[in-house]
Amino acid sequence: MRVVLLVVGLLVALAVPASAGGHLPKWELTPTGVTAQFRGLSAVSARVAWVSGTQGTVLRTTDGGTTWKSVGPPDTASLEFRDIEAFDADRAVILSIGPGTDSRVYRTDDGGKHWRQTFQNTEAAAFYDCLAFFDPWRGLAMSDPVDGRFRVQATFDGGRSWRQVPDSGFPPALPGEAGFAASGQCITTAGPFDAWLATGGGATARVLHSGDGGRHWTASNTPLPSSPSAGVFALAFRTPGQGVAIGGDYANPAAPGPAVALTRDRGRTWTTPGQYPAGYRSGLAWRGGSVLAVGPGGSDLSPDGGRHWTPFDTGSFDSVDCTVPGSCWASGVQGRVARLSR
Repeated sequence: MRVVLLVVGLLVALAVPASAGGHLPKWELTPTGVTAQFRGLSAVSARVAWVSGTQGTVLRTTDGGTTWKSVGPPDTASLEFRDIEAFDADRAVILSIGPGTDSRVYRTDDGGKHWRQTFQNTEAAAFYDCLAFFDPWRGLAMSDPVDGRFRVQATFDGGRSWRQVPDSGFPPALPGEAGFAASGQCITTAGPFDAWLATGGGATARVLHSGDGGRHWTASNTPLPSSPSAGVFALAFRTPGQGVAIGGDYANPAAPGPAVALTRDRGRTWTTPGQYPAGYRSGLAWRGGSVLAVGPGGSDLSPDGGRHWTPFDTGSFDSVDCTVPGSCWASGVQGRVARLSR
């Protein structure tokens, strides 16, 4: 969405309950040496992570955050890399946002020593927000609606080439509806074929779901607030059936409305839990059966899949990502990148 996003939230999942004597997690900041804002984040392992952000900045660590190396493409200081998807320490795909030709995709196969631009938007009405992969070969990149329908590009070769998904597979967009390029999580996948898009800006905050790898989509309403500055900002699915949506109003981050919605039927229906974080959040990640969230007011933990939440940190982050074994990273303003302590 073509907005200047303020400070964004973060969600991380833990397998240890915060009650009954369980310990709350803790973020440990790692020195990046830069002041860029990192909304793009990809956790590969406990030692390897990539971040991307403003001023064409892309950093990579291979030693658990002790040191970070600048590995971004040359001559891209005017671009904002709002999303990054890394497959290992050498291979990664990054997305820059913006109207028209500012929306681009680059890929590296040698740890950022060399990059190849593999996509550049040519439509003035398109504005790409985020991307996600089913596996190292198949992925999707999401744009705001063009001519009344969301625009999605698909890759089948790891981001080396892209082709547009036919518009006929999408339901009509609502007036004003779009995505939020807040954390690289407005599109997500689970399993080999299921994908979801997060929306806001219209009369209703919705989630679009595809069960066939991105060819056809259906829309469902969520209980999250929606306005030009409000909606669903991030989605995360533990399985194709169980997912969490999070958001709020970035222009009024302390607004009390329901910031979380849960689904257990692939996103066909969404319900508000009895308890949820106070205010706006923008990032989500599962860690086992637990979930974590962050925003201007700090980070929150849900030990039971989103039903109950406990705040545990007051710092600001924009995005969060966890590996399957449970290594979690967070990134945000002023070059902030952190690891989750166990």
